[in-house]
Amino acid sequence: MAVKMRLTRMGDKKSPFYRIVVVDSRVARDGAYIDKVGHYNPIAQPAEIVIDEAKAKDWLAKGVQPTETVKNLLVNAGIMPKPTKLSAPKTKVRKSK
Repeated sequence: MAVKMRLTRMGDKKSPFYRIVVVDSRVARDGAYIDKVGHYNPIAQPAEIVIDEAKAKDWLAKGVQPTETVKNLLVNAGIMPKPTKLSAPKTKVRKSK
């Protein structure tokens, strides 16, 4: 079972609010989750990030893989160390004819 730490969307239309959750990677984005680790509100000024540090470190120690966005939130919160190497770009490079 591949377990990930990712965002699930909450809130009304045009006012998103996200929960940071631990979930089986095969489950839908807003489906059932295993554990809630925190929440993220990008609308607030400045953006509100609340993460339970003990839970997050425990899940990371168990081998949970965070998505890129959650990894950035964890680095900004000081829970994960900042990577020295940049990750590969997600976009595909088109070959010219």
